[in-house]
Amino acid sequence: DLHSFPTRRSSDLVLIGNWKMNFNMHEASLYLHNLMQLLPSYRDVEVVLAPTILSLQSLSLQINRRIAKLAAQNCYWRDHGAYTGEIPAAHLRGIADYALIGHSERRYIFIESDKDIRLKVQAALRNRIKPILCIGETAQERALDETKDVLADQLTSGLANVTAEELGQIVIAYEPVWAIGTGDNAKPADVKSAVATIRRHIAHLYGKAAAEQVRIVYGGSVTVDNAADYLAIRDLDGLLVGGVSLDSHQFKEIITKAHSKEK
Repeated sequence: DLHSFPTRRSSDLVLIGNWKMNFNMHEASLYLHNLMQLLPSYRDVEVVLAPTILSLQSLSLQINRRIAKLAAQNCYWRDHGAYTGEIPAAHLRGIADYALIGHSERRYIFIESDKDIRLKVQAALRNRIKPILCIGETAQERALDETKDVLADQLTSGLANVTAEELGQIVIAYEPVWAIGTGDNAKPADVKSAVATIRRHIAHLYGKAAAEQVRIVYGGSVTVDNAADYLAIRDLDGLLVGGVSLDSHQFKEIITKAHSKEK
């Protein structure tokens, strides 16, 4: 039950826009320019943009980090070597503030293993990049009532060898696979239950204090219309937004709703 964690600190919300494989470099630059014009510098909402890897470096020179931060959509866990085509976390250091790790599209389209994801979390931390560890159940797992077990397994594996101190640098993104890009978004009650499961398991692994502090966000068919319902969940720390984040005005509207919640 969420009421097991009454002493949660009041922290900034985090709103992450995952652009996936959209926007070329010119389009990305125009989007960022528009968003920087639309957004003030909110102290209570951390805005994070995850463009394609080709746009990251140029956007890092353009972005006002008082307004928004950058995330890589992926990284490799080796720092250097003969791994043609991969982008090491070491090369993202100083460019990206965050890295998405274990996104459902990486797990289920590109068949990333639990070991890959665990090593990527460690590589990001080693290179002073904050991991956004994505976890969530498939439709079949949900139908079999295995959600709690899946979340516990993915957390245990993804956080292996992560210290309690390092956990403070990690964002956990609950993104049920059946809700990603389907329009079949999770009900707030389902998200509330999943967040409680995640905090209970982290308490088991790291203790109650760590469970109270870790930031947890929800991702899965988030829209301007349903964002406020998720943001009203008192133990949720933000949102991972997909398609809607490609429209700067709609994304700005969601960010404004998050700011209003914190006031």
